[in-house]
Amino acid sequence: MTLIASTPPGAAAAPAGADPLPASRVLLLATGAGLAVASIYYSQPLLGVLASDLPQGAGQVGLVPTLTQLGYALGILLLSPLGDRFDRRRLIAAKSALLALALAAAGLAPGIGSLLAASLAVGLAATLAQDIVPAAATLAAPERRGKAVGTVMTGLLLGILLSRVVSGLVAQAWGWRSVYAAAAAAIGLLGVALWRGLPHFRPDSTLGYRALLATLPPLWRRHAALRRAAWAQALLSLGFSAFWSTLAVMLHSRFHWGSAAAGAFGLAGAAGALAAPLAGRLADRRGPEPVIRLGALLAMASFGLMALDGWLPPQAQWLLLVVGAIGFDFGIQAALVAHQTQVYGLDPQARSRLNALLFTTMFVGMAAGSALGSGVLALAGWHGVLMLGMASAGAALALRCWPRRTAQ
Repeated sequence: MTLIASTPPGAAAAPAGADPLPASRVLLLATGAGLAVASIYYSQPLLGVLASDLPQGAGQVGLVPTLTQLGYALGILLLSPLGDRFDRRRLIAAKSALLALALAAAGLAPGIGSLLAASLAVGLAATLAQDIVPAAATLAAPERRGKAVGTVMTGLLLGILLSRVVSGLVAQAWGWRSVYAAAAAAIGLLGVALWRGLPHFRPDSTLGYRALLATLPPLWRRHAALRRAAWAQALLSLGFSAFWSTLAVMLHSRFHWGSAAAGAFGLAGAAGALAAPLAGRLADRRGPEPVIRLGALLAMASFGLMALDGWLPPQAQWLLLVVGAIGFDFGIQAALVAHQTQVYGLDPQARSRLNALLFTTMFVGMAAGSALGSGVLALAGWHGVLMLGMASAGAALALRCWPRRTAQ
């Protein structure tokens, strides 16, 4: 994909030879990715409040995050490929407007039915984040692509990990509707900033929508490197999701801590997200493969370390959890950034579609982790969950170390 030479309306012309991705634009893209993906997770700490405020639908409030994540998964697969067909600047602006409207509709929902519909729409429009990351990869020079993607991914990951903390605090102070109202306002302002701060992008494909989607299976078959990256990241995401989906239950049963404490562990995960820019720079210098293997090894070791908590006194066990959460988050996010750097280099004309395939497969791994984590916790306890995480990271490492038959 190349940039259109004409200056976008409302933006100053860039001098000849100017860097298309200066630090200010990287910061804008990172902020946009974080705010967009945070929209998916705001509802999770609100379920108890929603059940009491919408009593006629108390039994259905659990579907709010489910439909949001389902919408996000469908959006990645069905909407993200449009970035190869249309000007990404216009696509980002349109999705920002739709996401702001969907969040506002959720905040104004009079009943559970309208809230569920708005939640599905939030998930679909939140795939704005999956348009922003390929935009950063396109704007960056090839030798700095890993660093740029890593920095933007830091914003995205911080959005995931901090959204629950922010949502819980805002809802406690001003009510659950204020969470959606504030999020809608933030996305609205973000859309204006992205429209003014991004250049136009020349589309790489002239295919119609059906034909564009029809290219996904051939892309998957053509690129062995894409398949390896997608399955390895899905395995890592399985352990990640199993841990975070069962952590609150374990903290309550072992330490008698509430949901606020579980949400605070997101801060430990946020520290791990700092791996993203470092991983990007390492991938630029040494190639993505060593970074991916090191990330998977660190994740596996961190899960194994946490399983040693039985040797520690109770007051030291939660400190080990913090260290382990930072460690495996660091490793998994490093592997993700390196995988993205690798995948974006396979076919510059199909970055959005490659991104859709990578993240759809990764989402399958996350969904499997949530389902398996709950079952393993019930059958084998917390140590069983940690062993599941260790095994999935070990499988990802084995996959990356397995000899490749073809380069791509």
